[in-house]
Amino acid sequence: MKFNPDADLDTSGVEDTRGSGGGGGGLLPGGMGIPVGGGIGGIILLVVILLLNGGLPGGGGGSSDQPVTRNTAPGNLDSCKKGTDLTANPECRFVFYQNSIEGFWAAELPRRGKKYTRAPLRVFDGSVNTGCGPATSAVGPFYCPPDQRVYLDIGFFRTLEQELGAKGGNFAEAYVVAHEYGHHIQNLYGILDRIKSREGPTSDSVRSELQADCLAGIWTHHATTAVDKDGDKLITGLTEDDISRGLDAAAAVGDDRIQKRAQGRVSPETFSHGTAEQRMKWFKTGMDSGDMTACDTWSANPL
Repeated sequence: MKFNPDADLDTSGVEDTRGSGGGGGGLLPGGMGIPVGGGIGGIILLVVILLLNGGLPGGGGGSSDQPVTRNTAPGNLDSCKKGTDLTANPECRFVFYQNSIEGFWAAELPRRGKKYTRAPLRVFDGSVNTGCGPATSAVGPFYCPPDQRVYLDIGFFRTLEQELGAKGGNFAEAYVVAHEYGHHIQNLYGILDRIKSREGPTSDSVRSELQADCLAGIWTHHATTAVDKDGDKLITGLTEDDISRGLDAAAAVGDDRIQKRAQGRVSPETFSHGTAEQRMKWFKTGMDSGDMTACDTWSANPL
């Protein structure tokens, strides 16, 4: 994955709150528990999930202006102003991801006659308070519809490799972030309101997650077209190895793979995200087409 060293980075959409604490874990408002992966030897397997709460409208309604206690330690993401800052602070790559992903959608949706609303990327560690309720790092990356934010503990990517068996790498990370922004796009279109059934191989939850994978693939198709405020490209190239790692990450978070690792068997009746094969298929569908109309997982049969 080639980052442009001459790019100007915009940190206004990235909230680095690491070290500030804030938030406990447990239940969402209304009593719905936050679903997490199973455990092996006491280690919780993290799952890339969408926080769902039947008591909250999918179209928003929570505060999008929560107070932010920013990380002021050396190397925080607010210090990532230029592409060259990546040399001193490799974590600036997350600002690249966010700028490229949101930059693409901010241009694409108006082209389709839809207003785009920004969704900050909030980076946290340990625990965090959200418009969906308190959450811990065990939840994994997620999107919260009421406050329209993507939440990420960077430590998830170690688990993605060490516990879920993914190859990892920069583009595996970018795929995860792009998937969560896919949920934001669904939210803006009111698609998240359609989610009624939470579990099962053809459940609404599975269809929503696979569509988010497809939307991540669409960004991938256009990844090298997103530009900074001066019109300079943010990401200048993706390699075959990058794409391979993205597909590998999609497979690693398939329900069947996670369940096999966690409990030694696969239980399709409890699927919430789709199988490894399905997640790769829909990510590749978006990547190959670059067109949102290719991402209709709601009418697809079979998935």
